[in-house]
Amino acid sequence: MEYQTLETLRTSHPAWRLLRADNGALIASFLDRVFLKPNVRQMQESELARQLDDDLYRLRRQLGEDRFPREAKLYLDDWASDKNGWLRKRYVAGSDEAQFDITPATETALAWLSSLGRRSFISTESRLRTIFDLLRDLIADTEPDGAVRIAELKRRRAAIDAEISRLKTGDVPMLDDAVIRDRFHLIVETAHSLLSDFRALEQNFRELDRDVRIRISSWEGRKGDLLERILGERDAITESDQGRSFRAFYDLLMSTDRQDELTELLERMLALDPVRSLQPDRRIRRVHYDWLIAAEATQRTIAKLSGELRRYLDEKTWLENRRILRLLQQIEARAIEISATPPPGDFMPLDAMAPEIVVPLDRPLFTPPLKPDLDDDVPGTGDDDVPADALFDLVHVDKTRLQAQIWRALQSQDQISLAELVATHPLELGLAELVTYLSIASDDPNNVINDSARTSIGWTDAEGLTRRATMPLVVFVRPPSDATEAENAPGGLP
Repeated sequence: MEYQTLETLRTSHPAWRLLRADNGALIASFLDRVFLKPNVRQMQESELARQLDDDLYRLRRQLGEDRFPREAKLYLDDWASDKNGWLRKRYVAGSDEAQFDITPATETALAWLSSLGRRSFISTESRLRTIFDLLRDLIADTEPDGAVRIAELKRRRAAIDAEISRLKTGDVPMLDDAVIRDRFHLIVETAHSLLSDFRALEQNFRELDRDVRIRISSWEGRKGDLLERILGERDAITESDQGRSFRAFYDLLMSTDRQDELTELLERMLALDPVRSLQPDRRIRRVHYDWLIAAEATQRTIAKLSGELRRYLDEKTWLENRRILRLLQQIEARAIEISATPPPGDFMPLDAMAPEIVVPLDRPLFTPPLKPDLDDDVPGTGDDDVPADALFDLVHVDKTRLQAQIWRALQSQDQISLAELVATHPLELGLAELVTYLSIASDDPNNVINDSARTSIGWTDAEGLTRRATMPLVVFVRPPSDATEAENAPGGLP
Protein backbone atom coordinates (compact mmCIF):
# COMPACT_ATOMS: atom_id res chain seq x y z
CA MET A 1 0.00 0.00 0.00
CA GLU A 2 2.84 2.42 -0.77
CA TYR A 3 2.23 5.56 -2.80
CA GLN A 4 4.24 4.60 -5.87
CA THR A 5 2.67 1.14 -6.00
CA LEU A 6 -0.84 2.56 -5.73
CA GLU A 7 -0.11 5.23 -8.33
CA THR A 8 1.08 2.55 -10.75
CA LEU A 9 -2.02 0.48 -10.11
CA ARG A 10 -4.24 3.54 -10.58
CA THR A 11 -2.89 4.12 -14.08
CA SER A 12 -2.24 0.55 -15.27
CA HIS A 13 -4.53 -1.93 -13.50
CA PRO A 14 -7.72 -2.73 -15.50
CA ALA A 15 -9.88 -2.92 -12.36
CA TRP A 16 -8.91 0.58 -11.24
CA ARG A 17 -9.35 1.90 -14.80
CA LEU A 18 -12.87 0.45 -14.83
CA LEU A 19 -13.76 2.28 -11.62
CA ARG A 20 -12.43 5.55 -13.09
CA ALA A 21 -14.08 5.14 -16.52
CA ASP A 22 -16.72 7.66 -17.61
CA ASN A 23 -19.04 4.82 -18.66
CA GLY A 24 -18.11 2.66 -15.66
CA ALA A 25 -21.71 2.25 -14.53
CA LEU A 26 -22.76 0.99 -17.97
CA ILE A 27 -19.79 -1.38 -18.24
CA ALA A 28 -20.14 -2.81 -14.74
CA SER A 29 -23.92 -3.32 -14.87
CA PHE A 30 -23.85 -4.87 -18.33
CA LEU A 31 -20.94 -7.27 -17.72
CA ASP A 32 -22.32 -8.35 -14.34
CA ARG A 33 -25.73 -9.14 -15.85
CA VAL A 34 -24.36 -10.96 -18.91
CA PHE A 35 -21.39 -12.87 -17.50
CA LEU A 36 -21.37 -13.13 -13.69
CA LYS A 37 -25.00 -13.72 -12.74
CA PRO A 38 -25.63 -16.52 -15.31
CA ASN A 39 -22.01 -17.84 -14.94
CA VAL A 40 -21.25 -17.48 -18.65
CA ARG A 41 -17.63 -18.26 -19.51
CA GLN A 42 -17.64 -17.11 -23.11
CA MET A 43 -20.12 -15.53 -25.52
CA GLN A 44 -20.11 -14.98 -29.26
CA GLU A 45 -19.60 -11.44 -30.50
CA SER A 46 -22.95 -11.27 -32.32
CA GLU A 47 -24.96 -12.32 -29.23
CA LEU A 48 -23.02 -10.00 -26.91
CA ALA A 49 -23.45 -7.06 -29.30
CA ARG A 50 -27.18 -7.77 -29.57
CA GLN A 51 -27.65 -7.66 -25.80
CA LEU A 52 -25.58 -4.47 -25.52
CA ASP A 53 -27.66 -2.89 -28.29
CA ASP A 54 -30.81 -3.60 -26.25
CA ASP A 55 -29.30 -1.99 -23.14
CA LEU A 56 -28.11 1.06 -25.07
CA TYR A 57 -31.53 1.52 -26.66
CA ARG A 58 -33.22 1.40 -23.26
CA LEU A 59 -30.75 3.84 -21.69
CA ARG A 60 -31.03 6.29 -24.61
CA ARG A 61 -34.80 6.40 -24.18
CA GLN A 62 -34.35 7.14 -20.47
CA LEU A 63 -31.35 9.52 -20.58
CA GLY A 64 -31.57 11.06 -24.04
CA GLU A 65 -30.55 10.14 -27.57
CA ASP A 66 -27.15 11.84 -27.18
CA ARG A 67 -26.00 9.38 -24.50
CA PHE A 68 -23.77 6.48 -25.60
CA PRO A 69 -23.61 7.51 -29.28
CA ARG A 70 -21.32 4.70 -30.48
CA GLU A 71 -22.33 1.31 -31.84
CA ALA A 72 -22.31 -1.76 -29.61
CA LYS A 73 -19.45 -3.50 -31.47
CA LEU A 74 -17.27 -0.41 -31.13
CA TYR A 75 -17.85 -0.38 -27.39
CA LEU A 76 -16.95 -4.08 -27.16
CA ASP A 77 -13.73 -3.62 -29.14
CA ASP A 78 -12.80 -0.68 -26.91
CA TRP A 79 -13.46 -2.66 -23.74
CA ALA A 80 -11.34 -5.56 -25.05
CA SER A 81 -8.41 -3.41 -26.20
CA ASP A 82 -5.03 -3.55 -24.48
CA LYS A 83 -5.65 -0.02 -23.25
CA ASN A 84 -8.59 -1.14 -21.07
CA GLY A 85 -8.43 -4.93 -20.69
CA TRP A 86 -11.94 -5.42 -19.32
CA LEU A 87 -12.88 -8.11 -21.84
CA ARG A 88 -10.86 -10.92 -23.40
CA LYS A 89 -11.43 -11.31 -27.14
CA ARG A 90 -10.20 -14.43 -28.88
CA TYR A 91 -10.99 -16.79 -31.73
CA VAL A 92 -11.52 -20.50 -31.14
CA ALA A 93 -10.61 -23.25 -33.57
CA GLY A 94 -13.21 -23.92 -36.24
CA SER A 95 -14.99 -20.55 -35.90
CA ASP A 96 -14.43 -17.19 -37.57
CA GLU A 97 -16.48 -15.29 -34.98
CA ALA A 98 -14.81 -13.75 -31.94
CA GLN A 99 -15.57 -15.02 -28.43
CA PHE A 100 -15.68 -12.67 -25.41
CA ASP A 101 -15.15 -13.25 -21.71
CA ILE A 102 -14.48 -10.91 -18.79
CA THR A 103 -10.98 -10.76 -17.30
CA PRO A 104 -10.17 -11.56 -13.65
CA ALA A 105 -9.45 -7.86 -13.05
CA THR A 106 -12.98 -6.98 -14.21
CA GLU A 107 -14.46 -9.64 -11.96
CA THR A 108 -12.48 -8.22 -9.03
CA ALA A 109 -13.84 -4.73 -9.70
CA LEU A 110 -17.42 -6.02 -9.99
CA ALA A 111 -17.10 -7.97 -6.74
CA TRP A 112 -15.82 -4.84 -4.95
CA LEU A 113 -18.67 -2.74 -6.33
CA SER A 114 -21.14 -5.39 -5.17
CA SER A 115 -19.66 -5.25 -1.66
CA LEU A 116 -20.36 -1.50 -1.42
CA GLY A 117 -24.08 -2.13 -1.02
CA ARG A 118 -25.66 -2.51 2.38
CA ARG A 119 -25.30 -6.09 3.60
CA SER A 120 -28.42 -7.18 5.44
CA PHE A 121 -26.65 -10.17 6.99
CA ILE A 122 -22.99 -10.83 7.86
CA SER A 123 -22.04 -14.42 8.67
CA THR A 124 -19.62 -13.90 11.56
CA GLU A 125 -20.36 -16.99 13.67
CA SER A 126 -20.00 -19.36 10.73
CA ARG A 127 -16.70 -17.80 9.71
CA LEU A 128 -15.31 -18.24 13.22
CA ARG A 129 -16.51 -21.85 13.34
CA THR A 130 -14.89 -22.50 9.95
CA ILE A 131 -11.58 -21.08 11.21
CA PHE A 132 -11.68 -23.34 14.28
CA ASP A 133 -12.48 -26.41 12.15
CA LEU A 134 -9.68 -25.67 9.69
CA LEU A 135 -7.21 -25.07 12.51
CA ARG A 136 -8.13 -28.35 14.21
CA ASP A 137 -7.76 -30.31 10.96
CA LEU A 138 -4.48 -28.59 10.13
CA ILE A 139 -2.90 -29.26 13.51
CA ALA A 140 -4.26 -32.82 13.75
CA ASP A 141 -3.15 -33.82 10.24
CA THR A 142 0.37 -32.39 10.67
CA GLU A 143 1.08 -33.95 14.08
CA PRO A 144 4.10 -36.30 13.67
CA ASP A 145 3.54 -38.12 16.99
CA GLY A 146 1.24 -41.09 16.43
CA ALA A 147 0.29 -41.31 20.10
CA VAL A 148 -0.94 -37.72 20.12
CA ARG A 149 -3.05 -38.32 17.00
CA ILE A 150 -4.53 -41.48 18.53
CA ALA A 151 -5.44 -39.56 21.67
CA GLU A 152 -7.15 -36.86 19.57
CA LEU A 153 -9.13 -39.49 17.64
CA LYS A 154 -10.22 -41.13 20.89
CA ARG A 155 -11.36 -37.75 22.19
CA ARG A 156 -13.44 -37.23 19.06
CA ARG A 157 -14.88 -40.72 19.36
CA ALA A 158 -15.86 -40.06 22.98
CA ALA A 159 -17.59 -36.84 21.96
CA ILE A 160 -19.44 -38.69 19.18
CA ASP A 161 -20.50 -41.47 21.55
CA ALA A 162 -21.77 -38.89 24.03
CA GLU A 163 -23.80 -37.18 21.32
CA ILE A 164 -25.27 -40.53 20.21
CA SER A 165 -26.32 -41.23 23.82
CA ARG A 166 -28.06 -37.85 24.07
CA LEU A 167 -29.92 -38.50 20.81
CA LYS A 168 -31.08 -41.88 22.06
CA THR A 169 -32.57 -40.27 25.14
CA GLY A 170 -34.57 -37.85 22.98
CA ASP A 171 -32.31 -34.84 23.40
CA VAL A 172 -32.11 -33.64 19.77
CA PRO A 173 -30.58 -30.12 19.64
CA MET A 174 -31.58 -28.02 16.62
CA LEU A 175 -29.98 -24.92 15.17
CA ASP A 176 -32.03 -21.77 15.50
CA ASP A 177 -33.09 -19.77 12.45
CA ALA A 178 -30.37 -17.14 12.85
CA VAL A 179 -27.57 -19.72 12.80
CA ILE A 180 -29.10 -21.47 9.77
CA ARG A 181 -29.25 -18.20 7.83
CA ASP A 182 -25.72 -17.34 8.96
CA ARG A 183 -24.27 -20.57 7.58
CA PHE A 184 -26.35 -20.37 4.41
CA HIS A 185 -24.92 -16.94 3.57
CA LEU A 186 -21.40 -18.23 4.15
CA ILE A 187 -22.03 -21.20 1.83
CA VAL A 188 -23.36 -18.95 -0.95
CA GLU A 189 -20.51 -16.47 -0.56
CA THR A 190 -17.88 -19.22 -0.65
CA ALA A 191 -19.49 -20.88 -3.68
CA HIS A 192 -19.48 -17.62 -5.66
CA SER A 193 -15.91 -16.77 -4.69
CA LEU A 194 -14.82 -20.20 -5.89
CA LEU A 195 -16.17 -19.37 -9.37
CA SER A 196 -14.08 -16.18 -9.37
CA ASP A 197 -10.99 -18.18 -8.40
CA PHE A 198 -11.44 -20.38 -11.46
CA ARG A 199 -11.36 -17.40 -13.83
CA ALA A 200 -8.16 -16.14 -12.17
CA LEU A 201 -6.64 -19.62 -12.37
CA GLU A 202 -7.49 -19.87 -16.06
CA GLN A 203 -5.85 -16.48 -16.62
CA ASN A 204 -2.66 -17.75 -14.97
CA PHE A 205 -2.49 -20.68 -17.36
CA ARG A 206 -3.19 -18.37 -20.31
CA GLU A 207 -0.26 -16.20 -19.29
CA LEU A 208 1.90 -19.31 -19.15
CA ASP A 209 0.73 -20.21 -22.66
CA ARG A 210 1.57 -16.71 -23.88
CA ASP A 211 5.06 -16.84 -22.33
CA VAL A 212 5.69 -20.18 -24.03
CA ARG A 213 4.63 -18.77 -27.42
CA ILE A 214 6.90 -15.75 -26.99
CA ARG A 215 9.82 -17.96 -26.00
CA ILE A 216 9.30 -20.23 -29.00
CA SER A 217 9.09 -17.30 -31.41
CA SER A 218 12.29 -15.66 -30.16
CA TRP A 219 14.39 -18.76 -29.39
CA GLU A 220 17.69 -18.95 -31.24
CA GLY A 221 19.35 -21.87 -29.47
CA ARG A 222 18.94 -25.61 -29.81
CA LYS A 223 15.50 -27.09 -29.96
CA GLY A 224 16.30 -29.62 -27.22
CA ASP A 225 17.28 -26.88 -24.76
CA LEU A 226 14.03 -25.03 -25.44
CA LEU A 227 11.94 -28.17 -24.95
CA GLU A 228 13.73 -28.98 -21.71
CA ARG A 229 13.00 -25.52 -20.35
CA ILE A 230 9.36 -25.49 -21.50
CA LEU A 231 8.62 -28.97 -20.17
CA GLY A 232 10.31 -28.06 -16.91
CA GLU A 233 8.06 -25.03 -16.52
CA ARG A 234 5.02 -27.14 -17.43
CA ASP A 235 5.91 -29.66 -14.74
CA ALA A 236 6.59 -26.87 -12.27
CA ILE A 237 3.13 -25.40 -12.87
CA THR A 238 1.46 -28.80 -12.59
CA GLU A 239 3.29 -29.69 -9.39
CA SER A 240 2.97 -26.24 -7.82
CA ASP A 241 0.64 -25.63 -4.87
CA GLN A 242 -1.88 -24.02 -7.21
CA GLY A 243 -1.73 -26.82 -9.75
CA ARG A 244 -1.95 -29.62 -7.20
CA SER A 245 -4.83 -27.91 -5.41
CA PHE A 246 -6.74 -27.54 -8.69
CA ARG A 247 -6.10 -31.16 -9.67
CA ALA A 248 -7.29 -32.39 -6.28
CA PHE A 249 -10.40 -30.21 -6.49
CA TYR A 250 -11.19 -31.43 -10.02
CA ASP A 251 -10.75 -35.10 -9.11
CA LEU A 252 -12.96 -34.64 -6.05
CA LEU A 253 -15.68 -32.85 -8.00
CA MET A 254 -15.64 -35.37 -10.86
CA SER A 255 -16.54 -38.17 -8.45
CA THR A 256 -20.09 -39.34 -9.09
CA ASP A 257 -20.63 -40.02 -5.39
CA ARG A 258 -19.53 -36.50 -4.50
CA GLN A 259 -21.84 -34.97 -7.11
CA ASP A 260 -24.80 -36.97 -5.84
CA GLU A 261 -23.96 -36.04 -2.25
CA LEU A 262 -23.70 -32.33 -3.14
CA THR A 263 -27.02 -32.46 -4.98
CA GLU A 264 -28.77 -34.09 -2.04
CA LEU A 265 -27.24 -31.70 0.50
CA LEU A 266 -28.17 -28.62 -1.52
CA GLU A 267 -31.76 -29.85 -1.93
CA ARG A 268 -32.10 -30.48 1.79
CA MET A 269 -30.56 -27.10 2.64
CA LEU A 270 -32.93 -25.20 0.32
CA ALA A 271 -35.90 -27.07 1.82
CA LEU A 272 -35.25 -25.59 5.29
CA ASP A 273 -37.83 -22.99 6.28
CA PRO A 274 -35.31 -20.29 7.37
CA VAL A 275 -33.52 -20.64 4.03
CA ARG A 276 -36.76 -20.59 2.01
CA SER A 277 -37.77 -17.38 3.77
CA LEU A 278 -34.68 -15.69 2.27
CA GLN A 279 -35.90 -16.52 -1.27
CA PRO A 280 -32.42 -17.57 -2.43
CA ASP A 281 -31.27 -17.57 -6.03
CA ARG A 282 -32.29 -20.84 -7.67
CA ARG A 283 -28.87 -21.16 -9.30
CA ILE A 284 -27.40 -22.16 -5.93
CA ARG A 285 -29.22 -25.47 -6.45
CA ARG A 286 -26.80 -26.37 -9.26
CA VAL A 287 -23.73 -24.43 -8.20
CA HIS A 288 -21.60 -27.59 -8.33
CA TYR A 289 -22.41 -27.89 -12.04
CA ASP A 290 -21.25 -24.29 -12.48
CA TRP A 291 -18.00 -25.34 -10.82
CA LEU A 292 -17.68 -28.14 -13.35
CA ILE A 293 -18.18 -25.72 -16.26
CA ALA A 294 -15.51 -23.38 -14.87
CA ALA A 295 -13.12 -26.26 -14.17
CA GLU A 296 -13.56 -27.66 -17.69
CA ALA A 297 -12.72 -24.24 -19.15
CA THR A 298 -9.47 -24.30 -17.19
CA GLN A 299 -8.77 -27.85 -18.34
CA ARG A 300 -9.26 -26.77 -21.97
CA THR A 301 -6.68 -24.04 -21.48
CA ILE A 302 -4.19 -26.57 -20.14
CA ALA A 303 -4.95 -28.91 -23.05
CA LYS A 304 -4.38 -26.04 -25.48
CA LEU A 305 -0.92 -25.49 -24.02
CA SER A 306 -0.15 -29.20 -24.38
CA GLY A 307 -1.37 -29.09 -27.99
CA GLU A 308 1.06 -26.27 -28.78
CA LEU A 309 3.91 -28.37 -27.40
CA ARG A 310 2.85 -31.41 -29.43
CA ARG A 311 2.78 -29.41 -32.65
CA TYR A 312 6.23 -28.09 -31.88
CA LEU A 313 7.46 -31.64 -31.31
CA ASP A 314 6.35 -32.66 -34.79
CA GLU A 315 9.79 -32.99 -36.36
CA LYS A 316 8.47 -33.40 -39.88
CA THR A 317 6.51 -30.18 -39.75
CA TRP A 318 9.51 -28.43 -38.22
CA LEU A 319 11.78 -29.48 -41.09
CA GLU A 320 9.31 -28.74 -43.88
CA ASN A 321 8.46 -25.27 -42.60
CA ARG A 322 11.85 -24.22 -41.27
CA ARG A 323 12.25 -21.22 -43.58
CA ILE A 324 8.67 -20.06 -43.01
CA LEU A 325 9.09 -20.40 -39.26
CA ARG A 326 12.20 -18.24 -39.34
CA LEU A 327 10.36 -15.48 -41.17
CA LEU A 328 7.43 -15.70 -38.75
CA GLN A 329 9.81 -15.65 -35.80
CA GLN A 330 11.40 -12.45 -37.07
CA ILE A 331 7.97 -10.85 -37.51
CA GLU A 332 6.78 -12.00 -34.07
CA ALA A 333 10.00 -10.94 -32.39
CA ARG A 334 9.72 -7.50 -33.94
CA ALA A 335 6.06 -7.28 -32.94
CA ILE A 336 6.94 -8.15 -29.36
CA GLU A 337 9.63 -5.47 -29.29
CA ILE A 338 7.22 -2.73 -30.34
CA SER A 339 4.15 -4.05 -28.49
CA ALA A 340 4.71 -1.67 -25.56
CA THR A 341 5.24 1.42 -27.78
CA PRO A 342 3.55 0.83 -31.15
CA PRO A 343 4.22 3.45 -33.84
CA PRO A 344 1.45 6.02 -34.28
CA GLY A 345 -0.89 5.95 -37.24
CA ASP A 346 -1.19 3.34 -39.98
CA PHE A 347 2.34 1.97 -40.32
CA MET A 348 1.67 -1.07 -42.57
CA PRO A 349 -1.13 -0.87 -45.16
CA LEU A 350 -2.78 -4.07 -46.40
CA ASP A 351 -4.60 -4.06 -49.72
CA ALA A 352 -6.55 -7.22 -49.01
CA MET A 353 -6.48 -10.15 -46.61
CA ALA A 354 -6.43 -12.72 -49.47
CA PRO A 355 -5.77 -12.58 -53.22
CA GLU A 356 -8.72 -12.71 -55.58
CA ILE A 357 -8.03 -15.13 -58.41
CA VAL A 358 -10.20 -15.09 -61.53
CA VAL A 359 -9.55 -17.77 -64.15
CA PRO A 360 -10.94 -16.80 -67.58
CA LEU A 361 -11.75 -20.39 -68.55
CA ASP A 362 -13.96 -20.73 -65.47
CA ARG A 363 -16.36 -18.16 -66.88
CA PRO A 364 -19.37 -19.72 -68.64
CA LEU A 365 -20.02 -19.03 -72.30
CA PHE A 366 -22.70 -16.56 -73.26
CA THR A 367 -26.13 -18.09 -73.52
CA PRO A 368 -28.73 -15.97 -75.27
CA PRO A 369 -31.90 -15.66 -73.21
CA LEU A 370 -34.95 -17.51 -74.40
CA LYS A 371 -37.53 -15.04 -75.58
CA PRO A 372 -40.97 -16.57 -75.18
CA ASP A 373 -43.61 -16.08 -77.86
CA LEU A 374 -46.72 -14.99 -76.04
CA ASP A 375 -50.09 -15.19 -77.73
CA ASP A 376 -52.38 -12.62 -76.17
CA ASP A 377 -55.34 -13.63 -78.32
CA VAL A 378 -57.30 -15.74 -75.83
CA PRO A 379 -60.40 -17.31 -77.36
CA GLY A 380 -63.60 -16.61 -75.55
CA THR A 381 -65.22 -19.38 -73.57
CA GLY A 382 -68.73 -18.08 -73.81
CA ASP A 383 -71.01 -19.01 -70.97
CA ASP A 384 -69.39 -22.40 -70.29
CA ASP A 385 -69.04 -23.19 -66.58
CA VAL A 386 -65.35 -24.00 -66.05
CA PRO A 387 -64.80 -26.05 -62.82
CA ALA A 388 -62.33 -24.41 -60.42
CA ASP A 389 -61.85 -27.43 -58.12
CA ALA A 390 -58.31 -27.98 -59.40
CA LEU A 391 -57.25 -24.55 -58.07
CA PHE A 392 -58.12 -25.57 -54.51
CA ASP A 393 -56.92 -29.18 -54.65
CA LEU A 394 -53.52 -28.48 -53.07
CA VAL A 395 -51.35 -30.79 -50.97
CA HIS A 396 -49.28 -29.44 -48.07
CA VAL A 397 -46.56 -31.67 -46.59
CA ASP A 398 -45.43 -30.85 -43.04
CA LYS A 399 -41.65 -31.08 -43.36
CA THR A 400 -41.13 -30.50 -39.63
CA ARG A 401 -43.25 -33.57 -38.79
CA LEU A 402 -41.21 -35.76 -41.15
CA GLN A 403 -37.94 -34.51 -39.65
CA ALA A 404 -39.27 -35.30 -36.17
CA GLN A 405 -40.09 -38.87 -37.26
CA ILE A 406 -36.52 -39.28 -38.54
CA TRP A 407 -35.03 -37.98 -35.27
CA ARG A 408 -37.21 -40.30 -33.18
CA ALA A 409 -36.07 -43.28 -35.22
CA LEU A 410 -32.40 -42.28 -34.90
CA GLN A 411 -32.62 -42.07 -31.12
CA SER A 412 -32.48 -45.84 -30.81
CA GLN A 413 -30.17 -46.64 -33.75
CA ASP A 414 -27.34 -45.03 -35.69
CA GLN A 415 -28.99 -45.17 -39.12
CA ILE A 416 -32.26 -46.12 -40.82
CA SER A 417 -33.24 -46.48 -44.45
CA LEU A 418 -36.16 -44.64 -46.00
CA ALA A 419 -37.91 -47.93 -46.74
CA GLU A 420 -37.71 -48.95 -43.04
CA LEU A 421 -38.96 -45.53 -41.98
CA VAL A 422 -41.92 -45.68 -44.38
CA ALA A 423 -42.76 -49.17 -43.12
CA THR A 424 -43.08 -47.73 -39.60
CA HIS A 425 -44.73 -44.47 -40.68
CA PRO A 426 -46.71 -45.12 -43.92
CA LEU A 427 -46.95 -42.35 -46.48
CA GLU A 428 -50.10 -40.30 -45.97
CA LEU A 429 -49.72 -37.89 -48.88
CA GLY A 430 -48.17 -40.23 -51.41
CA LEU A 431 -45.54 -39.02 -53.85
CA ALA A 432 -45.42 -35.47 -52.41
CA GLU A 433 -44.42 -36.84 -49.00
CA LEU A 434 -41.83 -39.14 -50.60
CA VAL A 435 -40.24 -36.18 -52.42
CA THR A 436 -40.10 -34.25 -49.14
CA TYR A 437 -38.16 -37.14 -47.56
CA LEU A 438 -35.67 -36.90 -50.46
CA SER A 439 -35.33 -33.17 -49.87
CA ILE A 440 -34.56 -33.75 -46.17
CA ALA A 441 -31.97 -36.40 -47.07
CA SER A 442 -30.18 -34.10 -49.52
CA ASP A 443 -30.05 -31.18 -47.05
CA ASP A 444 -27.95 -33.07 -44.47
CA PRO A 445 -24.42 -34.15 -45.59
CA ASN A 446 -24.47 -37.00 -43.04
CA ASN A 447 -27.25 -38.80 -44.94
CA VAL A 448 -26.49 -41.22 -47.80
CA ILE A 449 -28.20 -41.39 -51.22
CA ASN A 450 -26.83 -44.42 -53.10
CA ASP A 451 -27.71 -44.21 -56.80
CA SER A 452 -26.15 -47.61 -57.52
CA ALA A 453 -28.58 -49.43 -55.20
CA ARG A 454 -32.31 -49.42 -55.86
CA THR A 455 -35.25 -49.84 -53.51
CA SER A 456 -39.01 -49.99 -53.95
CA ILE A 457 -41.45 -48.06 -51.76
CA GLY A 458 -45.22 -48.48 -51.93
CA TRP A 459 -48.26 -46.64 -50.63
CA THR A 460 -52.02 -46.41 -51.07
CA ASP A 461 -53.42 -43.27 -52.66
CA ALA A 462 -56.66 -41.45 -51.84
CA GLU A 463 -58.60 -43.59 -54.35
CA GLY A 464 -57.48 -46.83 -52.71
CA LEU A 465 -55.05 -47.80 -55.47
CA THR A 466 -51.63 -49.24 -54.59
CA ARG A 467 -48.75 -47.17 -55.94
CA ARG A 468 -45.06 -48.11 -55.99
CA ALA A 469 -41.95 -46.06 -56.71
CA THR A 470 -38.49 -47.42 -57.56
CA MET A 471 -35.78 -45.03 -56.37
CA PRO A 472 -32.17 -44.90 -55.11
CA LEU A 473 -31.37 -46.26 -51.65
CA VAL A 474 -31.73 -43.47 -49.04
CA VAL A 475 -30.22 -43.91 -45.56
CA PHE A 476 -30.65 -41.37 -42.77
CA VAL A 477 -27.59 -41.28 -40.44
CA ARG A 478 -27.51 -39.90 -36.93
CA PRO A 479 -25.05 -36.95 -36.82
CA PRO A 480 -22.18 -36.81 -34.29
CA SER A 481 -23.34 -36.18 -30.74
CA ASP A 482 -23.67 -32.45 -30.12
CA ALA A 483 -25.74 -30.93 -27.33
CA THR A 484 -26.54 -27.83 -29.35
CA GLU A 485 -27.83 -29.79 -32.35
CA ALA A 486 -29.90 -32.00 -30.08
CA GLU A 487 -31.58 -29.03 -28.48
CA ASN A 488 -32.38 -27.59 -31.91
CA ALA A 489 -33.80 -30.87 -33.19
CA PRO A 490 -37.26 -30.66 -34.82
CA GLY A 491 -40.07 -30.85 -32.33
CA GLY A 492 -37.69 -30.12 -29.43
CA LEU A 493 -36.47 -33.73 -29.25
CA PRO A 494 -33.49 -34.42 -26.93
